[in-house]
Amino acid sequence: MTEKKEHLFIVFEKLIKSKSECSCEILSECGFSDITVKQIGYLRVIDEHGELTFSRLARITRNSKPTITEMVNKFVKMDCVYKEKSPDDGRIYYIRLTEKGRKIARSEENALLKVIEKMAGSLDEKEIDTLIDLLEKIW
Repeated sequence: MTEKKEHLFIVFEKLIKSKSECSCEILSECGFSDITVKQIGYLRVIDEHGELTFSRLARITRNSKPTITEMVNKFVKMDCVYKEKSPDDGRIYYIRLTEKGRKIARSEENALLKVIEKMAGSLDEKEIDTLIDLLEKIW
């Protein structure tokens, strides 16, 4: 690897480490430093879709209803979700995020925002514009 690429690697490694630390900090604040990526993914699905029944969550995640029931019950114990009975049909329950669940579901996004705030605090407007231009050129 050339010297410039090695330097770029180190800079990006620091950036990724900083985001990871922010994410871990958010999860620790919720008391979940050991939550799995898969569990966070399920919470994100619930967050993104809003009105979710057990059946719909099973379809979206391609899991069986018993698997979803087990997972939701675990999340209830973790205080990440609660079940709300449908006012129209008492047999149907909606899965809702608690504030803690919402915070965990959005932890990666919020960690990235913290890193961006840190970067923006270190750069002037022209440097931020240059960084945006350079990153857009890559992607």
